[in-house]
Amino acid sequence: MALTKNQSRLRIKSRIRKVVSGTEARPRLAVFRSNKEIYAQIIDDVTGNTISAASSRDKDISSAKGTKLEIAALVGKAVGERALKAGVETIAFDRGGYQYHGRVKSLADGAREAGLKF
Repeated sequence: MALTKNQSRLRIKSRIRKVVSGTEARPRLAVFRSNKEIYAQIIDDVTGNTISAASSRDKDISSAKGTKLEIAALVGKAVGERALKAGVETIAFDRGGYQYHGRVKSLADGAREAGLKF
C-alpha cells in the first residue's frame, strides 16, 4: 500500500527525532509548514518547555507584505531574536520531515541572520 505525502513526511520526521533532541544548553528549533503559514518553536525537550516561538500569524509579521519565502525569513529572524533575549545562542535544527529547501531554508537563514548558531 502506497504512503501518502504526509505519511512519508511523518516517517522521515520520526527518523530525524531519534537523533535531534533539545537540551537546556542546546534546544531544538522545530519547524512546521502548512500551505499558507509557517511556524517555528525553540524547545527544551528535557523539561518539555517552549522557550520561544514565532509564526507567520504574529501581528507584526502577518502585516508584512511579500512572498512566502520572505515571510519565512521574517519568522526566522523573529524566533532568533526572541531566543537571544531568552539567553539561547546555539540550537539544534529540526526540519520536521520537510526538505531543507524553500521556506524551511529561508527560515533557517533568517534565524542565522538574527544570531543563532547551528
